[in-house]
Amino acid sequence: MSDEKELRKQELYGLLGDLPDRQRPISAQVLSVSKQETYTLEQLTLDLNGLETVPAYFIRPLTAGPYPCVLYNHAHGGDYKLGKDELIRGRAILQQPPYAEALATNGMAALCIDTWLFGERSGRTESEVFKQMLWHGQVLWGMMVYDSLRAVDYLCTREDIDSTRIGTLGLSMGSTMAWWLAALDVRIKVCVDLCCLTDFEALIEAQGLDGHGIYYYVPSLLKHFTTAQINALIAPRPHLSLAGNHDPLTPLAGLERIDRELKKVYEELGHANAWELQRFNVGHIETIEMREAALTFLIAWL
Repeated sequence: MSDEKELRKQELYGLLGDLPDRQRPISAQVLSVSKQETYTLEQLTLDLNGLETVPAYFIRPLTAGPYPCVLYNHAHGGDYKLGKDELIRGRAILQQPPYAEALATNGMAALCIDTWLFGERSGRTESEVFKQMLWHGQVLWGMMVYDSLRAVDYLCTREDIDSTRIGTLGLSMGSTMAWWLAALDVRIKVCVDLCCLTDFEALIEAQGLDGHGIYYYVPSLLKHFTTAQINALIAPRPHLSLAGNHDPLTPLAGLERIDRELKKVYEELGHANAWELQRFNVGHIETIEMREAALTFLIAWL
């Protein structure tokens, strides 16, 4: 990584508020292990941040490892109870089967954590947690990203994971997490985002800010970065974005702007084929074609 890109990555991380020490020890407790039809499921609690435990699911294929692994980022959708269960159960706007089965049958393991406010970490409102963190100099999105970065640290401790083959994937809030995570952590070798590669300025122009929860907003971000500039930090690593032409969270003018800028970045680095934006005539939903494209991309690059 160039010195300039490293400095930009540090600048982006620095906007995420007062975060716990990245070097603090992390630990994991396995609560249960069960064999499903197509994968083995581990239910875990992780100590990632020193503030509250992080429930997680880890799934692995029934074949022998070490495995390539996907850090799967669950969506928001106002369903605070679902959280990590999205990995094994899916949700209405995702195709079936759930990604746990789809990834495992293609030889990939996956980890999904309950992010702040979701699943077993739910109970307080998004607004309440955002306000409390703000008083303490913290940024809710920053704390979410921090946990995801430490989840990568955890994966790298597992002997059944090939730490050189870690990717990330998600839809909606999970999509945003995927590209932030890949931008900040070069250990993420492949990024696939679905239905939330949102150009910030285009969202403002379309009067779409209320389409996102308050978790999404990082103070002073637009003074330093555009969406394309964040995503340029991923280059030249492979990155697939899947978007709906009728999705209000990804205005078309913004998608075209990001695509144009990232094509230039990847071409200049000699990896034009590693960036791909595919658009479909749907809204905020995963189609069969999107699912096929996501899996094909992961299999090819991970």
